[in-house]
Amino acid sequence: MSRLLLLIALLGLASSSLVFAGSQAGRKAQFAPGEITGFAKKVEKYAAAQGARMFIIGRIGRPKKDLPKGIKFTHTAIAVYSAITLKDGSTVNGYAIHNLYQEAGKPDVSSLVVDYPVDFFWGVNELTAGIIIPTPDLQQRIIAAISSGKNKEVHNPAYSVIASPYNNELQNCTEHTLNIINASIYQTTDMQQLKANAKAHFKGQRIRSNPLKLMLGSIFMDDVATRDHQGKIVTTTFSTIGRYLEENDLVQHMAVFNRDGSSGELL
Repeated sequence: MSRLLLLIALLGLASSSLVFAGSQAGRKAQFAPGEITGFAKKVEKYAAAQGARMFIIGRIGRPKKDLPKGIKFTHTAIAVYSAITLKDGSTVNGYAIHNLYQEAGKPDVSSLVVDYPVDFFWGVNELTAGIIIPTPDLQQRIIAAISSGKNKEVHNPAYSVIASPYNNELQNCTEHTLNIINASIYQTTDMQQLKANAKAHFKGQRIRSNPLKLMLGSIFMDDVATRDHQGKIVTTTFSTIGRYLEENDLVQHMAVFNRDGSSGELL
């Protein structure tokens, strides 16, 4: 019995330190609906004021204390300014958010889902948004890539929360976002070429976790797998995408947008 209790305790530690990039939809709201709606509208207005036809958006879906060092946001997607058809058939302009979400009941499988800012922030633990606005030319390229379905071509439904950005064996939401960005930069959806370019130019986030936690996570948690890594565990994060674009002069604006409407530096 003592060994079983120890195993359960270790598994709890593993899950708290590994599930940082979960991409679940439809989580229970942690804030009043009016607060979430108000914040979502503030984010939209802020991005629009910066001239964003599209931007990369991040949210915090777990308590900060549970996030490993170097991880600020737990889910990443791409917001595109679009004509949105409402339930009554009328049309409004706003940002549609293109996500990679884990499938309900199948955490190791993902699908591509379009939702909207209120949906995106519905289950967050903190009303804070990460915002990366690429240069106008890259914005246009990313919009064109999504419009032509290239985001689907670079999607791998085999999901792992700590997927490596350097191969296409597994994928999470942030790596998928990086794939779309690179497909837009290099004008190709050839995954072998995209991963070679990522190895050459993109520096991922090292995940420092106890090997036992990683082993337990990979055994007991369907959405934790390490088989796509060789040696050190490195994954894609919202911040590493921002740094990658900044280093290559592909950023127009980056910020952390707060609940009170203030903004601060992302990096």
